[in-house]
Amino acid sequence: MPLFINRDQIFAHQVHLLEHKLRSKEERILELETENAILHLRLAECLGKLRRGHEEQIEVQKQRQYQRSVQKSTHSALAKLLSEVQVLKQDLRDVFAVYAGFATELEDQSKQLQETVGQNNATIQGQHGDNVQSLQARVEALERSLEEEKERCKTERLRRRILHNTLVELRGNIRVHCRVRPILPFDNGQMSTLALGCASAEEVVQAVNDDTVIVNCTKMGNPVLNKMFEFERVHGPEDSQDAVFEEVKPLLTSLLDGYNVCIMAYGQTGSGKTHTMIGSQPESPSGLETEAGQGIIPKAAWELFRLISEKPPESHMVEVSVVEVYNNEVFDLLAKDEEGLPTGVRRDIFTTSTGTSEVPCLTYELVRSSADVMQLMSSVLKLRTRCPTLVHRDSSRSHLVVTLTVSSKSPNALALARRLQNAKKDMQRTQQKEWWSPRCRRANPSARSPDERSASSTSSPCHSPYQSPCPSPRTSLAQAPFKTKLQLVDLAGSECVGMSGVTGAALWETSCINRSLSALSDVLGALAERRPHVPYRNSKLTHLLQDAIGGDSKLLVMLCVSPTQRFLTESLQSLGFGSRARQVQKDIPHRKSTALKLK
Repeated sequence: MPLFINRDQIFAHQVHLLEHKLRSKEERILELETENAILHLRLAECLGKLRRGHEEQIEVQKQRQYQRSVQKSTHSALAKLLSEVQVLKQDLRDVFAVYAGFATELEDQSKQLQETVGQNNATIQGQHGDNVQSLQARVEALERSLEEEKERCKTERLRRRILHNTLVELRGNIRVHCRVRPILPFDNGQMSTLALGCASAEEVVQAVNDDTVIVNCTKMGNPVLNKMFEFERVHGPEDSQDAVFEEVKPLLTSLLDGYNVCIMAYGQTGSGKTHTMIGSQPESPSGLETEAGQGIIPKAAWELFRLISEKPPESHMVEVSVVEVYNNEVFDLLAKDEEGLPTGVRRDIFTTSTGTSEVPCLTYELVRSSADVMQLMSSVLKLRTRCPTLVHRDSSRSHLVVTLTVSSKSPNALALARRLQNAKKDMQRTQQKEWWSPRCRRANPSARSPDERSASSTSSPCHSPYQSPCPSPRTSLAQAPFKTKLQLVDLAGSECVGMSGVTGAALWETSCINRSLSALSDVLGALAERRPHVPYRNSKLTHLLQDAIGGDSKLLVMLCVSPTQRFLTESLQSLGFGSRARQVQKDIPHRKSTALKLK
């Protein structure tokens, strides 16, 4: 049977084979093209390397040519310098030869002069030897006498100062210290240049010794006129903050002995009151200043806690209150708003039946170290009212009163027995009337014991919120510590409106400041003249400080004055205020603790 050959299948198979070969060829072509591209890249790299090598060779040849040229120029410059050095050496040889000749000639002349001087000295010693020896002996004797007189004067001055302090202690006078600040850049202000000319920065107030200030009041064309003021202590511009505080430190010991103490800084704007009381403005991120620049307030807090650390543990408790008298209104700077931030809240002042001044609902913060006090002060000082004037760029427009209340427990059994006896008498009095009447014993100061009156005189009705308004007898005995106050006052500065250049609302601030300081001066005048009526209530400032100015407190006034001619009028006013304050004879301060009086 003949085989049937399908030509279509054969053709299809051949086409398939041809297509397979075609694909193989195409793949081979692609491989060859890839190899060709790789070879082209290698060729380009080789050409680049050859080109770079050729360029490097050219650069190397250029550098070599440049070095050859530099070496040639250097060699020529060195040769020129060598020739100049040789010329200078020759000149130096010539100069040295001239110098040697001059030295020889000078030595010969010096020998001749020494011989002449020796001959003259021999002649003088032979003629006046006795006179010279006698004069030398007299000079030595005078020097010894001068040293002895200086030592005697120093001893007598110290003795006079001790006796005067004792007299002040016995008579109950107000202590007055004075501090003369150094000349500062703002003493040459525009106002002074226009009004007084170049003499505005002339120093006219000087501290001649440790207790005397002299003021040069001489005017143009008039004879010399000097005024002298004497105080318990005078600090010059060179005295540091530590030297000022050393004179204040003994009062803090009196505070723990049971006396109330008040330290007040008085003076014109820019005279250094805030610097003396608080210190230089803190610039550190923590808000605390260096110890050398700290004023009386931080140093007093540190010294107070140092003295407390020497006492038995838990025997003393310290609370702080800070108020600001601004525009004849009292503001509590430790009061806080709803968010817990400190804000000034206005408070009132009232006088108790015992004659003491109290501020109701005043905020007290318990502090356990001087760091706590300074932390409170750093937050409170931001709230104090300030305003720039032509006299001072950061003038305080309010009176700042910082009060540290020290509560001390009974130091011995005698005090406890005395308090028990007083409490028993109070209970016998109260048995005659209803104990739980609306008019409780706290509202009737006359029904309290002397210790309770002294304890309550330093606190307001809102002082301790955890105390019951009508305590039981057991509670009154348990809460019977006596309290003393340390009041630190930075007064606002007195100023002349024309010199300070204030306008608008600042005029009212200045008027309130000057009126309050005038009221303070009137109170001191009335006390000095022993008038029957003392106008404490003419100003909120004098009403607030009534206990310290005329009451039972040791008061120290720190006068701060400016030394220049520009502020002569204000300086004389401040010194006159200090002289009036020294004339006030207060009642002798007595301790707040009856236990300290018992023997």
